[in-house]
Amino acid sequence: MPGGTVGIILLYVVIIGGMYLLMIRPQKKKEKEHQAMVNSVAVGDSILTTSGFYGVVIDMTDEVVIVEFGSNKNCRIPMQKAAIVEVDKAE
Repeated sequence: MPGGTVGIILLYVVIIGGMYLLMIRPQKKKEKEHQAMVNSVAVGDSILTTSGFYGVVIDMTDEVVIVEFGSNKNCRIPMQKAAIVEVDKAE
């Protein structure tokens, strides 16, 4: 009977390892890519926010960016860098 217990433990180890490879590892890779993208944001870049708004970064601090939305130059909103989904670099 001891061989059966070792087999069950080995099966659980394989299942947990498979879950790590299929679920946790890709998520961490995606988080690193997002963090690298957010760290590369500079003043003048066009961005897309999580809420679907397109804007241009006009000022930045460590965790906050001030974004200008639309053609109306009076619409400036501070937001967290984490809310940035996509960045188009200024040319």
